[in-house]
Amino acid sequence: MELNTGFNKNDIYSTNWDVIVIGAGAAGLMSSLELPSNLNILLLNRNTSKRSSSRWAQGGMAAVTRIEDSEDIHANDTIKAGAGLCDSEAVQMFVQSAPRLVDRLLKLGMEFDRTSGKLSTTLEAAHTHRRVLHVKDRTGKALVDVLNEQVDQRGNVLHKRGIRVTQIWVERGKCSGVQVLDGPTLRWIKAKAVVLATGGGGHLFANTTNPTQAAGEGIALAWRSGACIEDLEFFQFHPTALKLDNAPSFLISEALRGEGAVLVDSFGESPVAHLEGKDLASRDQVSRALFQAMQKQKVDHIGLDVKSISVEDVEARFPSIFQRCRELGLEPLKEAIPVAPSAHYWMGGVATNLKAQTNVKGLFAIGEVACTGLHGANRLASNSLMECLVFANQMRNIELTDYITSDISGNNLSFNKSDLRFSKDQGTSYLSKEIEKLRQLCWRAAGVDRSRKGMNSALVKVKRDYQNLLNEPLLNLVFSQSKYEINEFEELARRDLNLLLDLSNRQMSSLLMLEACLFREESRGGHFRDDFPSSVPFWQCHTRQIQGKNIHTRPIVDKAGFPKNL
Repeated sequence: MELNTGFNKNDIYSTNWDVIVIGAGAAGLMSSLELPSNLNILLLNRNTSKRSSSRWAQGGMAAVTRIEDSEDIHANDTIKAGAGLCDSEAVQMFVQSAPRLVDRLLKLGMEFDRTSGKLSTTLEAAHTHRRVLHVKDRTGKALVDVLNEQVDQRGNVLHKRGIRVTQIWVERGKCSGVQVLDGPTLRWIKAKAVVLATGGGGHLFANTTNPTQAAGEGIALAWRSGACIEDLEFFQFHPTALKLDNAPSFLISEALRGEGAVLVDSFGESPVAHLEGKDLASRDQVSRALFQAMQKQKVDHIGLDVKSISVEDVEARFPSIFQRCRELGLEPLKEAIPVAPSAHYWMGGVATNLKAQTNVKGLFAIGEVACTGLHGANRLASNSLMECLVFANQMRNIELTDYITSDISGNNLSFNKSDLRFSKDQGTSYLSKEIEKLRQLCWRAAGVDRSRKGMNSALVKVKRDYQNLLNEPLLNLVFSQSKYEINEFEELARRDLNLLLDLSNRQMSSLLMLEACLFREESRGGHFRDDFPSSVPFWQCHTRQIQGKNIHTRPIVDKAGFPKNL
């Protein structure tokens, strides 16, 4: 399809964009499709490939499609998993919208698995009914492929890969565009609104099911723009990530347990027998049970026994998982798969209302980067992909205000060639090592099991390291660049800058997370502290962080439906 004459696909800087969408996973792609077709939309993807966390999602998408199920039951399951912190309005909107969005996906070409012509559903942890729709064990990939194809056909959307957003432009209290690193060039792009769809932050931890780019970058961007952040202490650690020496962590879908696979410890016994729901208890409970069993038995993994599932069902339903296991020398039908808890999903994020609006006018957040109030303290399995679609659907009714007055085009711009480099001799090698050290620190201090001593020590170190990094001239150039400047970097400097941005964003997000973990003096959902091992009624509230204020709490939205005050 030909592009609209409203923009030039070869020059994104000469266009007055209506909306810039940051991130091209399920949330970013669906937002681009849902935004009104008369708007000029720029979709920015930091990656040059089609990689996104959404593509890694195996299990499926939760929605009520069976007659024995109901939206009320789905809501109750979501609220129970959320450990008392779900906002009821968000839950109701979600469960009521999900079936309609399944129909929308089918019309777009999504080919969910079927049994005897009917949509096939599976059971996952903490669901009381089979309501998880799937495409074998590649649901995320199938969804992103369908959405990508649709976006490519939209004449009002320009999808640009390999462009990194480095700052959100806020002027006079309104989001007015973004700063980008486009190859060697650093400059600003103007827009009426910006949608953050950057994903989560699992890669802040040494053990994770997430890809490298899921490192909390959207949280750091939003924080620096003045956006409100909520519930960062709540991180979901998936119980069953592959644990094998010299092999990257790989998600072993919960759907396997839904089909009959069971967890076994080094003695061949169940480490989850004491839990209500056993192998299909909520993820936070199962992860803690596995972690405690591993510590007690001094082992680094638990087994997942899949032998009770028929060979035919395994090959048909989980081809990707079993292919990957066999590539690594495992034969799952003969031996238990070695698994261990791994950072998987961030329940907290940029605070939004039901319209996906943040407290910064013109800035929206959708998907894992957002905190909508849906998930509470622990996300119900397979609610995340559908959440992307439900809140992206709100973009249909976006209300835009006019551009700010600054003219950043043509003769108003100054062009500079920068010869700055990172000050340390080791350059990129040093920065890469610092990122890995930070990941190990976050895992030790803020992983499955947390304590005041470990988190305090980590917070002091990360805060000191972050302040030191901000003194780097190369990083300073980014944060102080005028809207009327264009800076160009040599290749080596550009590599330094990308890693400096990676490290500084990770440090910022880690700081906020550690602060939230220390603040909440109880255990609830995805937040467990061995010095405060029980839930406390006083803490049945959200945590909130915003520049210029001390961390504080916000009440949950009760059943009377009081709107979230941003």
